[in-house]
Amino acid sequence: MNTFKKTTLALAISALAGGAMAQSAPAEEKSPISANVTITNDYRYRGISQTNYQPAIQGGFDYAHESGFYIGNWNSTINWVSNATSNGVQAPLEMDFYGGFKKELIAPGFASDFGVLQYFYPQTGGNYNGMILNPNTTEIYAAQNFTFGPVSGFVKVNYSLTNIFGIPNSSGSFYPDLTVNYDTGIWGITANGHIGYQYIAGQPVSSGPLLQPETNISYTDWKLGLTKDFGGGLALSASYVSTNANPVWWNTFTKGGTSAGRGGAVVALTKTF
Repeated sequence: MNTFKKTTLALAISALAGGAMAQSAPAEEKSPISANVTITNDYRYRGISQTNYQPAIQGGFDYAHESGFYIGNWNSTINWVSNATSNGVQAPLEMDFYGGFKKELIAPGFASDFGVLQYFYPQTGGNYNGMILNPNTTEIYAAQNFTFGPVSGFVKVNYSLTNIFGIPNSSGSFYPDLTVNYDTGIWGITANGHIGYQYIAGQPVSSGPLLQPETNISYTDWKLGLTKDFGGGLALSASYVSTNANPVWWNTFTKGGTSAGRGGAVVALTKTF
């Protein structure tokens, strides 16, 4: 779920490393395997807090073949599954498995990306109620990356082949988003902007204890922030994230009755290897 963060950091590190090698020696062959570890004060996914506004530990790895095919895994601590159910279900971890094809098919700096993504939540105890079903979700996605001098980013669409994160009748949901990064050229700082729209299919519905016939749970999310590259694969990001998500539904992701999509600051320290 952290494609934006990994992509931004990887581009910055690759640019710095490539420049240094060009001045001193022939470039060494790049390893097809990379890994990442992150500590953050709040895990937000599509603007929604997955940890009830509490810290999370995250990490994963990627294998990218020179042909363009890749596979990877990414994981994060969470607590929203247990918050959203009332029958003792526990799922303290999110595990993402993905694979696809990414290649500069149009021109250098314009990589096209196609793949499939499986969100898996190892679960113990209890049963799901009528409001939340099994949260495991399968999506396919297509993205187009772009680079114009100091400006880079991507446009992307995810489409769910199953119910999305346990929401009933939601197969066919989709999420288009736009991310833009600007390399300021000052102290290794990159400005980041993002906007997305999470469309939830099959809504509104009248089933479940919280949903009413007029309830619409689709929403827009956005983010503005800065990323500081310290070199050596270490980066610090700080951003403001918010949504217009309907609090009648999205407070089920938290304890205490507050909406999981309210605005807030997110700070994260990431190390890539």
